[in-house]
Amino acid sequence: MSVENKHILVTGGAGYIGSHTVLELLAQGAKVTVIDNLQNSKLTSIERVEEITGGNVNFVEVDLRHVNDSNISKLKDVFEKNDFDAVIHFAGLKAVGESNEKPLEYYDNNVSGTINLMKMMDQYGVKNLVFSSSATVYGAAVTDNNPPPMKEGMPTGATNPYGRTKHIVEQILEDTAASDQDWSITALRYFNPVGAHKSGKIGEDPNGKPNNLMPFVSQVAVGRREELQVFGDDYGTDPDGTGIRDYIHVVDLSLGHISALSNIFEGQPDNPSKTEGKGYQTFNLGTGNGSSVLQLVSAFEQASGNNVPYKIVDRRPGDVAQLVADPTKAQDVLGWRATRDMTEMCEDTWRWQSNNPNGYDNKE
Repeated sequence: MSVENKHILVTGGAGYIGSHTVLELLAQGAKVTVIDNLQNSKLTSIERVEEITGGNVNFVEVDLRHVNDSNISKLKDVFEKNDFDAVIHFAGLKAVGESNEKPLEYYDNNVSGTINLMKMMDQYGVKNLVFSSSATVYGAAVTDNNPPPMKEGMPTGATNPYGRTKHIVEQILEDTAASDQDWSITALRYFNPVGAHKSGKIGEDPNGKPNNLMPFVSQVAVGRREELQVFGDDYGTDPDGTGIRDYIHVVDLSLGHISALSNIFEGQPDNPSKTEGKGYQTFNLGTGNGSSVLQLVSAFEQASGNNVPYKIVDRRPGDVAQLVADPTKAQDVLGWRATRDMTEMCEDTWRWQSNNPNGYDNKE
């Protein structure tokens, strides 16, 4: 079963991963409503998605944090006016370093916002959910006795406030699904999303100083920033002592959400023999291959033809040496596999960044 003709609510749909997923949903015939508070995203991304696909997105500016009655009323109005088949929940803050500085903001946004969303879903009987989780939930589990690649059945426990918000939400989702068999909830544990759409029209455009590696590298390459800071080269990792991560192309990641939705829909009452999409499930979305920080820098220099100056600085609190996925479960159950390699990730990122050196703030 596909997502064609399904009405999907996408929270945080104007953001980096959200906008790419909205594009793929439209391309596969879904109807899409996006809610976003535009705190770390821009409406231009949705306008460009519509331009690329020729489709239409119903956009409503909504903040999931119920800091006032207006927020509650706006969210309620979205559910009142629409009959959703499922929700993909991206909305949240996502920077490890920033979460150490602003833990209360992260718990408020990521945990409280999710609870508010789920209460509204429950009230209106929308009980199909795909959640944007993170490989950071494995942070405390990465030890000499429990090395990568990470499998879904491994112990979880984060090493920073951002990761803990994802871990807490996963526990909330699991408890909710256990309490009511009508819920079908899938948590997708992303590894490191990078890249951009082939058109070069949408990509990652963080507000202010980037907190993730690839947008920082690309901004240095395009001349927006002077040099990259590499947080530690003393991890004992091959080949250069810098952190090893599993980088996944954002389009592969977006298609993983559609595979998860399709799996949920196949498990609905009209397919009673299908059970995989019911209850609560977790899946790793990654390539299964790790690359060091300096390997990524080298690949980006080749893709862009530009040098990326860098400086080694102290390790960043909360980081681990290696985090690589075992994506076997997603391949076996969802029929999903990442197909785009590091060269394509860097080339697509450079196409986006060189066409949009100032991100979505370009004059058109």
